[in-house]
Amino acid sequence: MTPKDLLYAETHEWVRVANEGGRKIATIGITDFAIEQLTDLVHMVLPKAGKQVKAGEEFGEVESVKAVSSLYSPVTGEIVAVNSDLPSRLESLGKDAYVGGWMIKVAISDESSLKQLMDAAAYEKQCAAEG
Repeated sequence: MTPKDLLYAETHEWVRVANEGGRKIATIGITDFAIEQLTDLVHMVLPKAGKQVKAGEEFGEVESVKAVSSLYSPVTGEIVAVNSDLPSRLESLGKDAYVGGWMIKVAISDESSLKQLMDAAAYEKQCAAEG
């Protein structure tokens, strides 16, 4: 099921935007659809906090038995937190992609990047087309 309160990138990342300490923080992960397409995940590379990212820019990668896939930041800003435990418990992603499966948190410096993201209905339509 696609959570309705999130935003989605064409590259299958989800974004939860919240105000934390006077800043807009984007929590980012990959969707159930992406996890199902990748199948058995075996490795993940995440960046370090403090790194600047731009919307559409690669921030890490996830490897499955089928392929290595880049992870793209849906927003522009500074990485302020990394879920550093996630690479050692990849099996949990399939069960908890939208809460415990977050990858990075980014302090958004350019809110215009949010306008490029889809709501749940548009994302579900894209997934149906990709089949």
